[in-house]
Amino acid sequence: MIEVSVPGKLYIAGEYAVVEPGYPAVIVAVDQFITVKIEAATKSGTIHSQQYSDLPIRWTRRNGELVLDHRENPFHYILEAIRLTEKYAAEKGRLLAFYDLKVTSELDNSNGRKYGLGSSGAVTVATVKALNLFYDLEMDQLTVFKISALAHLAVQGNGSCGDIAASSYGGWIAFSTFDHKWVLDKQEKWPIGHLLAEPWPMLTIQPLPTPKNLRLVIGWTGSPASTSDLVDQVSQSRGEKQKLYQQFLDESNDCVQTLIDAFMEEDVPTIKRMILKNRELLANLSQITGVIIETPSLEKLCQLAISCGGAAKSSGAGGGDCGIVIADQRTGILPLMSAWEKADIIPLPLHVYHYRGGKK
Repeated sequence: MIEVSVPGKLYIAGEYAVVEPGYPAVIVAVDQFITVKIEAATKSGTIHSQQYSDLPIRWTRRNGELVLDHRENPFHYILEAIRLTEKYAAEKGRLLAFYDLKVTSELDNSNGRKYGLGSSGAVTVATVKALNLFYDLEMDQLTVFKISALAHLAVQGNGSCGDIAASSYGGWIAFSTFDHKWVLDKQEKWPIGHLLAEPWPMLTIQPLPTPKNLRLVIGWTGSPASTSDLVDQVSQSRGEKQKLYQQFLDESNDCVQTLIDAFMEEDVPTIKRMILKNRELLANLSQITGVIIETPSLEKLCQLAISCGGAAKSSGAGGGDCGIVIADQRTGILPLMSAWEKADIIPLPLHVYHYRGGKK
């Protein structure tokens, strides 16, 4: 049996801007995992997940019509990851086989509510990595990322794939997304092996050191959000205010580049300042687009953390889910934990996850 565990992720800074090619974000892998097990089978195969099989099917209305949102169903990501990895395996001359694939997840709570740790990205990466071992494809981290990104885009259609990068590489990373149009155009024209071997325009994945004096604290509001929906909303409204949106992109770029430099220099005070600056920029984006990024619960989470000496902001698309706090090691967090619990904010006991030897 083959077993692969892949970490979840949290965005530290650069949200929304990162969906544009070349604009950076800082993301961290955390030690909650999705695990995929594969065992050879004969005549037919199965896909099983106790966690996901009971999830409700999410739907909405568009122009008065009921529409199912398949982007919230992890089985679509698993199937697309299988399709693309096996396409690559066939190009490599591997004989395709049957297998039973089982998924277990720590990225949702016992009721199936998401923590905002990138479960769809992680299950995609875990499936690709498990099949990489099953078919003995000897993929490196970048190839795993690229196949997973192609699978994710085929299902979701938007997003930066930063969660894919964090789950593929582990640790702290600086990330900017690739030119999606270029990749999708070449995907129609080239064999998949050729596409995976070529550099993807604008793509950057840079591992960052962990500053020795840095403490990361995470709180969950208990209110799951849909990243794909929120990104859709921002995308739809930004066209009407293109000049203000471009200003947001430029200011986010400057802020995150300064943050990346501060990580390289292990400069925690500057990291904290840039976290607060990025929170301001996201508040401006919320005003520009009318999309609620920092909910009242997230605002409370941040205010309490700042009053205890940390620098805090929403993580990821916002609209619920998690907030992150950056503090230095001397900052006592017990007062914050107590204040959060009184405000019905759940501290998550997460830590930064590094693959042993840099990869796994």
